[in-house]
Amino acid sequence: MSDVVIKVENLGKKYTIRHQNGAGDGLRHKLHDVATAPFRWLRNQKSGFSNLTSDPRPLASEEFWALKDVSFEVKQGEVVGIIGRNGAGKSTLLKILSRITEPTEGRVGIKGRVASLLEVGTGFHPELTGRENIFLNGAVLGMSREEIKRKFDEIIAFAEVEKFLDTPVKRYSSGMYVRLAFAVAAHLEPEILIVDEVLAVGDAAFQKKSLGKMGEVAREGRTVLFVSHNMNAVESLCTPALLLDRGQLLAQSTDVRAVITHYLNGTSGNGSKLSSWTNENNAFNHPTLQPLYFAVVNEMHQPLTAPVRNDTPLFVVIRADVRQLDPALNVGFALFNQDAELLLWSLTTDGPEDQWPKLKLGVVECCCALPRRFLNEGSYRLELIASLHCRDWFIRPGHNSPVIHFAIQGGLSDSPYWHFVRPGILAPEWKWQTTA
Repeated sequence: MSDVVIKVENLGKKYTIRHQNGAGDGLRHKLHDVATAPFRWLRNQKSGFSNLTSDPRPLASEEFWALKDVSFEVKQGEVVGIIGRNGAGKSTLLKILSRITEPTEGRVGIKGRVASLLEVGTGFHPELTGRENIFLNGAVLGMSREEIKRKFDEIIAFAEVEKFLDTPVKRYSSGMYVRLAFAVAAHLEPEILIVDEVLAVGDAAFQKKSLGKMGEVAREGRTVLFVSHNMNAVESLCTPALLLDRGQLLAQSTDVRAVITHYLNGTSGNGSKLSSWTNENNAFNHPTLQPLYFAVVNEMHQPLTAPVRNDTPLFVVIRADVRQLDPALNVGFALFNQDAELLLWSLTTDGPEDQWPKLKLGVVECCCALPRRFLNEGSYRLELIASLHCRDWFIRPGHNSPVIHFAIQGGLSDSPYWHFVRPGILAPEWKWQTTA
């Protein structure tokens, strides 16, 4: 008998996106529509139509494939990590596997009961109490009342919501909601547990406890599908991993580290690392600032094509079209290591105000020197930042930010003791002195 519990074959999900032609003009078009509404009404009356709210501008539509030609198998007892950037199709895949969304094409075969935690409040009725929702969820999973009762105390202890058990869940905080929802999903013994990034809502202690519970579920022979941006959690918990990119399955392997490296390196079609980005087809277009170019370069102002030594001068370059001057405008980058750990942010507004680079209307290029003999050997990821301070995010790391990469290899120190990667995240060369 096959031990495959999930089989996905040529799965695709298509959405139709509608755009109103000319909608980009915003307020101007709205005012025009209001002013001309009486005349449109008179015209429609004469022609026999009476839809006062109809918009004379046509609607354009386009097809968007959230998933396309995705195939894989999951065996019983596996903890499968599903990774990829925002918009890669991860949540769409989980919704199809949870039978929330129907696929456009392909087929999915699932053997066993499925419990899902895809967003805050999944499966809960807001007007029911925590106690009532536990029994409701258990019934949905096909469990008898006696089976639910046997697990009831364990669920409450895990969720830590004893005082609010008979309170309608609509009054719960997001953290309480998630704690109870995960406790229900994990303890009511589904054969397959599906968990999205929603666990990030909880605090560090709850996340640690939840990861431990997922490992326990897997050791009991049940299957877990886990979506997360926490690469450390994926590597420590998961056995195989899948990498989605723009709706397609880019990589899958039992070598989880290899899949994570593939994701973090962001390789191009020919396998070379992307150390520069250009705003092709105006993918980012904001009325205050439009980014044009983002790169990590050498002294010759050339994007890197290979790993460089720790003592090599490196520079981060950001070129943008400044369309509106605003004192709150700042750009910069976030730096991550190969384990997706955030090392630092650097912005044009880091120092005293009189030392900020002077921005002017038109194309401006900002440059920042990375400190030499500071980063350890390994791969690094830079994500662009652009915002009006405390008012508006144009480009935010982890959401819609362009990504570039570079790698450090060698040059860590002139010391004869350090010719290889050093322990720790950083590898600064600091000077020591003795005192009498």
